[in-house]
Amino acid sequence: MEWTDEGIVLGARSHGESGAIVELLTMEHGRHLGYVNGARGKRLAAVVQPGNTVAASWRARTDEQMGTFTLEGVALRSGALMASRLALYGLATMSAHLRHLPERDPHPALYVAAQALVSHLDDPDLAPRLFVAFELALLAELGFGLDLGACALTGVTDDLAWVSPRTGRAVSRDAGAPWADKLLALPAFLTARGRSEGGGAGDGDDPTPEEIAQGFTLTGHFLERAVFAPNGVQAPPERMRFVGLARAGS
Repeated sequence: MEWTDEGIVLGARSHGESGAIVELLTMEHGRHLGYVNGARGKRLAAVVQPGNTVAASWRARTDEQMGTFTLEGVALRSGALMASRLALYGLATMSAHLRHLPERDPHPALYVAAQALVSHLDDPDLAPRLFVAFELALLAELGFGLDLGACALTGVTDDLAWVSPRTGRAVSRDAGAPWADKLLALPAFLTARGRSEGGGAGDGDDPTPEEIAQGFTLTGHFLERAVFAPNGVQAPPERMRFVGLARAGS
């Protein structure tokens, strides 16, 4: 059995005298582990650091085996990430989130979101909004996607301001006004209009600290309900630290 793919290094743990078991999120083969011979040597030590993008070749006698990786660096960004507290907390949270995916289950759309995230995790202007987008993508890939395109009550697509904490569907400002205290705020950068104006990418007006906080409150609610609580785990502690730094703009 053999394949080649692109992947993001999520973690590595020492194994044997000089090797390591490396965990990747790959484009076509999902979250995948493999043994890397010489991973702690001079040539590969910098390659197997979390946050790097690598070209990976995997080989095993049978598909059920862990197998071995041969890795080549594509984007070695770990040095820059390690210099940023925001990036370190974000990377730890992202990796913890991804471990809720079944091994070897491909999620190409989530890989694209993760790749965009790790490329900007040390940017305090871009990282928070990209992390909210990543968490929304994670929920969708796990079967709990939110419907933020139209009002659940009226069908309108303009002035969406709320999300039902029960159904995950958007509600317009006017339609949701009577229940505002029971609904979750929907920040403008997550609406279709906000994304078209740059709120989901890097152009246009930056979300305010309040909108960033609303985005994390929104995704945090559904992650707790759909992912953490059913699996008997708590949110990664690094997520709270990342959110705190993101709100402070650092």
